[in-house]
Amino acid sequence: MPELAAVRVRPLVHSTARRPVRTPHPHHPAPVPATEPRHPRHPRAVCSPPHGSHGDLATRFALRLVEVLTGQRPVGQLQRHTTVPAYQQLTALVRTGPLRPTGRHAQHRLGRVHDSAPLPGSLEVCVRVEYGPRHHMVAFRLERHRRTEQWQCAAVEAR
Repeated sequence: MPELAAVRVRPLVHSTARRPVRTPHPHHPAPVPATEPRHPRHPRAVCSPPHGSHGDLATRFALRLVEVLTGQRPVGQLQRHTTVPAYQQLTALVRTGPLRPTGRHAQHRLGRVHDSAPLPGSLEVCVRVEYGPRHHMVAFRLERHRRTEQWQCAAVEAR
């Protein structure tokens, strides 16, 4: 019977010279060293509007517009904040639109207001409105007036 040869086992040596050098992936940031404290991630911070956004303006005007469309505010209150064609659209929506009041009084609730600025000096906004058992969409366009630099509603649509 042949003798088993003694096998020499080399101890595992953890040497940095033998490790492959890893380059950071272009889409993933380099890991934070253990010496720095880790800051919690806030995924909604990435989606938040940039500084100087007109989100507050869009939200305030959306609320006033929905109050007019549901009959809680008179349409004349938005006359100076709209262009002539938009005011005509607004009055037509008040008379025959989907948000006109019915026999019973229902409360409306605004969803998240989505705004985008396709061009400098213009803002396109849409908002979902819960009105009674139904949900509706209201979209409008705000534009800066050339002389006064005030925001005016240039178009309104509701479904």
